[in-house]
Amino acid sequence: MTKGLQQEGGRVEGVAQLLTEAAARWADETAITETGTGATLTWRELDEAAHAQARRLVEAGVEPGDRVVLRLPTSADFAVALYGVLRAGAIAVPLSPQAPAPELEQLLTHCDPRFVIQRGDVDDTELPEVLTALSPRGELGGDPVDLGRAGEDIAVISYTSGTTGPPRGVLLSHRALLANLEQLSRVEGVLVHEDRVLVTIPLFHVYGLGPGLLQATSVGATLVLSERFEPAKTLDDCAEHRVTSIAGVPTMYTEFADLGAEELARGLATVRMLTSGAAPLHPRVLAAIREATGHDVYEGYGLTECAPVVTSTLVTGYPKPGSVGRPLPGIELRLVDSDGTEEGVPLDPDDVADVFESGGDTGLVSIRGANLFSGYWPDGAHGPDAEGWFRTGDVGYLDLDGDLHLVDRANDLIIVNGFNVYPHEVEDVISRLPGVAEVAVVGVVDERSGEAVKAVVVPAEGAALSEQQVSDQCAANLAGYKVPHLVEFVENLPHSATGKLRRLKLR
Repeated sequence: MTKGLQQEGGRVEGVAQLLTEAAARWADETAITETGTGATLTWRELDEAAHAQARRLVEAGVEPGDRVVLRLPTSADFAVALYGVLRAGAIAVPLSPQAPAPELEQLLTHCDPRFVIQRGDVDDTELPEVLTALSPRGELGGDPVDLGRAGEDIAVISYTSGTTGPPRGVLLSHRALLANLEQLSRVEGVLVHEDRVLVTIPLFHVYGLGPGLLQATSVGATLVLSERFEPAKTLDDCAEHRVTSIAGVPTMYTEFADLGAEELARGLATVRMLTSGAAPLHPRVLAAIREATGHDVYEGYGLTECAPVVTSTLVTGYPKPGSVGRPLPGIELRLVDSDGTEEGVPLDPDDVADVFESGGDTGLVSIRGANLFSGYWPDGAHGPDAEGWFRTGDVGYLDLDGDLHLVDRANDLIIVNGFNVYPHEVEDVISRLPGVAEVAVVGVVDERSGEAVKAVVVPAEGAALSEQQVSDQCAANLAGYKVPHLVEFVENLPHSATGKLRRLKLR
């Protein structure tokens, strides 16, 4: 088992150095395999391609600190472009290549880039005239380029998914990204050199970029990259490429579980590690995966502002349905009130005793560690406070074992006649009703109570559900003010690129 670069004692101060060191140590070993094209790159070839991209950018006039947008799918092209941009001294701004024109225009105006790296099949007619579009690969040959930005220099501006408001550009320094890799490396069972890790989540999202691309580079593991997730095809890819580790999201595992135990056992026969993030994983999915493969799915919690991983059940070494585990080594976590004091956010006593069984109050999750961001673009505002703490918008509690449970986003809180209603609590009750495939709960304006609870339900295929059934299920398990006044049935719910529910669109 080969240790990661930062565990070997060498000082890696810039993110692009990860690739430099990987190419030096594992030159002819496979760095990337693309499932769709079958194309492969060794670490030496990836290194050379990144240098070529850096040279091209410098020759085109890129200067240190310039923003360069990456509009690329989960592919070798993304890896080449990212490391090339960083070696050119610029700041990478990964954006979805499928972003609709109005959203793309908003983000481009906000980050004010000089260049956009994208494939030729992406429509560039929507790009402003002042922007220059470049292809993902430069001409090989010539001297290496690395302008050596590191430490507190900004490496990436990662836009939040906008689940609770307009997207914000999170300033991630070289220090923050590398710190999170080092924190992950201190947890038993995470990625090792011998692994072949499947990444089908978007690399333009910080979850795919950090725990996926950067972590694999730090240990020289092989990346098996897939542009899109198709459950049956992805299982075939896992078997063909003898995948040993999967970085996934709940929607992936839910669709895997729907394929049945025999298919799962076949496709995941070589897998040793399954991780999930971005949203809670339903206990029935955990059970189905375990029964079929003998492996648990380890859940974690993170934020773009934390580069991104904060907690994982890998820290304790055992999964716990409903829990996202404990902080990674080197990360401090506490629960605070909205003003920052460690008094917690009070709940209805019945909520704590009967629903969450927490043994203590809930509070806003507050985090301190070297992995924290440097504020929001453009001026670094609203970053960690003077003592290094960052208060998230997530409400959670610690159970009697000290494991973190997330209740909801503070912004998602529904207040009915002065009483707090957490959507996740209502969703959990409704999801236990047979025939419910997915559910989301939001608050809507109500003249009498200020807000009222609305449930938006996706029925399972062939299921016959009524509003009355949903109301009765809630009435039997929840206080009256938490029972939905409105129930709507839809074919699907809006999600972000990593499967996170986008409540803002429902509102």
